[in-house]
Amino acid sequence: MIKLIASDMDGTLLNNHMKVPEENIKAIAKAQAAGVEFITATGRGIGHALVSLDEANIHVPMILLNGALVLDSSGEILFSVPIPQVKAFQIMDLLEEANIYFEIFTAKHVYSEDKVYRIDFFSSHLAEMVPELTPKMAIAATAERLTILPITYVDDMRQTVLDNDEKILKIIAFDKNGPAKLKTITEKLNTLGELAIAASESSNIEINHENAQKGIALAQYAESKGITADEVMAIGDNFNDVSMLKYAGTSFAMGNAEPAVKNYAKFVTDTNVENGVAKAIEQVLE
Repeated sequence: MIKLIASDMDGTLLNNHMKVPEENIKAIAKAQAAGVEFITATGRGIGHALVSLDEANIHVPMILLNGALVLDSSGEILFSVPIPQVKAFQIMDLLEEANIYFEIFTAKHVYSEDKVYRIDFFSSHLAEMVPELTPKMAIAATAERLTILPITYVDDMRQTVLDNDEKILKIIAFDKNGPAKLKTITEKLNTLGELAIAASESSNIEINHENAQKGIALAQYAESKGITADEVMAIGDNFNDVSMLKYAGTSFAMGNAEPAVKNYAKFVTDTNVENGVAKAIEQVLE
């Protein structure tokens, strides 16, 4: 019997407009009414995750930043796994040398040094996801969305972290050339050791401490509740979801998942725009 359901957010729980569809909301409520706990597992930080979850009136425990931070349903920190500061700064050095844009996540903040690049990158990405938008509409929609999402623009991220005595939990790098350029930098980053490097989309890489993975965090959370792997269900669509798909006794890949990711799941549900999460939940509840 399933006692805990863990779902990724982007490309999984959320549709292409970054909203939780009504069908998914109803399915989660149905599972909870049946005594099944629901937890989100995302690469997002707390502020970015809450934008979509609060709008859907979903208040649940959260695995954030790929497993680097885990919160209970009231927002209290259960545990965190930061990247050591020296290594985090080495990662930033390598990304800057490769001329790759990146952002850093702490428990409370997302920091960036380049607002213009961020809007340009995400408007291009939105235009690809929603073809009916003109470039001008995509830029306007992105600018509006980014005013809602909590991000702090600073002149020097390293100095800001030092001044605020914050721990870096995740670094995310973006490049329009996708795997062609990110593969090379990933190989260099791997030489630093003790890192988990995955992708939530083809145009990014997400860098965490090797013990900050969704599967590890999900296992630790389940064990704290007395729940075994066989009683856990996980749903995801990309490579940063693989560790939890491998851990869970019941696993679903989204219909829009990367082909290689589907190989790690026991089942494949519909896409994120076809309410695949709701259909997967209904299947296990039956």
